Amino acid sequence: MTSWVGRTAAEIAAAVRAKRATPREVAAEHLARIEKLDGRIGAFRVVRAEAALAEADEVGSRGDLGELPLAGVPVAVKDNLAVRGETNRVGTAATADTPTEADHEVVARLRAAGAVVVGLTNVPELCVFGTTEGVHGTSRNPWDTSRTAGGSSGGSAAAVAAGLVPIALGNDGMGSLRIPAANCGLVTLKPGSGVVPAGISDGDWFGMSENGPLATTVEDTRLLLSVIAGTEFARGDTPATLDVAVSLRSPLAGVTISAPYTKAVREAAGLLIKAGHQVRRADPPYPLSLGVTSLATWTAGTSVDAQGLDPRLLARRTRVHAAIGRRFVKSVREGRARRELRERLEPFFAEHDVLLLPALARRSPKAEAWHERGWLRNVLVNTNYSPLTPPWNLTGWPAMSVPLGTLPSGAPTAVQLVARPGSEAVLLEVAEELERRQPWRRTAPLD
Repeated sequence: MTSWVGRTAAEIAAAVRAKRATPREVAAEHLARIEKLDGRIGAFRVVRAEAALAEADEVGSRGDLGELPLAGVPVAVKDNLAVRGETNRVGTAATADTPTEADHEVVARLRAAGAVVVGLTNVPELCVFGTTEGVHGTSRNPWDTSRTAGGSSGGSAAAVAAGLVPIALGNDGMGSLRIPAANCGLVTLKPGSGVVPAGISDGDWFGMSENGPLATTVEDTRLLLSVIAGTEFARGDTPATLDVAVSLRSPLAGVTISAPYTKAVREAAGLLIKAGHQVRRADPPYPLSLGVTSLATWTAGTSVDAQGLDPRLLARRTRVHAAIGRRFVKSVREGRARRELRERLEPFFAEHDVLLLPALARRSPKAEAWHERGWLRNVLVNTNYSPLTPPWNLTGWPAMSVPLGTLPSGAPTAVQLVARPGSEAVLLEVAEELERRQPWRRTAPLD
């Protein structure tokens, strides 16, 4: 009997379309793995076992089964996106425990493409921090369960890295796809503004938050991104030779990049040189004010999201974050600092097609009760391990995280790829080049 656990979304969908597998048997195998392993990982807040099997049967009976790009593919959805009939808790006790009446647009697109939603994944409260823990559970890195999976799409990343689902849906407001993907050895792409429907919480963190895929391969990343964007990201549109800038500089003064992550960037640069690209060292002209802009926008987004919620039901770190952000909401909404950042960085990206840089500065923190720690401690921990993702939310430009290299523990390291607006297809092709030349292990060795 063929096992579908550990297979890619593209492989599963092809088998279901060809009727070499049924959506029910694929869903049942993944649900069994969730039951076996998720107690160790903490990826899911809700597992929709009965509902998922019923949905799988519906997919199997569809007349257009042979045309569905995600036919019978189990998928996990981050718990800040509405799934019809399920509660949407956003990692907190302060949200209503009532089922939503309709799917978020990207969830609806997944289902229309034949995907089966097996569950909703854990997030930190209001998706604020780069570690995933709280009243609904703690998500651990399947490669090293003593460490956090990252955040805020930590549960979705953990689910894919543990082989509980082949693909998952997350979103990214200050690195919330790329941080957990880098921790968990996954591929992700934060699309540029307007490529994928957003509609995440109240105002999408001033337009910075974007929905995107988490997957084990570039092919699956391309497939899921095409479905939720409603447009195909075809191969072959990229120039044969790209100008790739390589930077090892942290955007935030005083934060250094640890050796495993600089090594990963150097290895990636060597692979791209062998592929025929023009690769050279060049640092983006980050302004000294970037740290202030990032903090103001980060806290202001939380302040908006916390409006209308009972503060007594929020963790102390969240209350402080929101309180600090209230004084910045007006200026952040005006967007002057973000416009100035884009204008400062645009000439750099006019000269270079792709920026290659570390995905993280150091390995993820321990999987602890960070929601019970103080605000300043959380902010310092998050900033010191992930200073390299926020600039590309502030600009609204596409950015990827791609696995490459390992830590001494055997857990993966990763590199980040950034490009000018409209360059998602370029990033996918560069990531595919890295994957061809240095393949990575797809899922953590848990069995």
